[in-house]
Amino acid sequence: QVQLVESGGGLVQAGGSLRLSCAASGLTFSSYAMGWFRQAPGKEREFVAALSRYSGRSYLADSVKGRFTTSRDNAKSTLYLQMNSLKPEDTAVYYCAARWDTGASIYYKRDDYPYWGQGTQVTVSS
Repeated sequence: QVQLVESGGGLVQAGGSLRLSCAASGLTFSSYAMGWFRQAPGKEREFVAALSRYSGRSYLADSVKGRFTTSRDNAKSTLYLQMNSLKPEDTAVYYCAARWDTGASIYYKRDDYPYWGQGTQVTVSS
């Protein structure tokens, strides 16, 4: 059974940083492309970042480029999202997602991912 567990969320002031983690179990982590999404109150879940199986390819949403980076440690079955220069508009529940892949693809659509974590809250105060 695939399980994804996010952690690292919290309350931070604008301009601050947070590092989210997504611990995966029940799967061969290196066989899965990974992604980060977020959902603010009253809004649809939106794409944040994607990373291929061995980190050869990554893609970030325009809204977070230059501020966020994503990485993974396949030996630890963990995905990371480093968030710097946080803004109040980054406030949302952040989710990690997984999709089995055989190549080096990245995916940025919600429907591309069958497995999701429960989310972690990030609140940025002004």
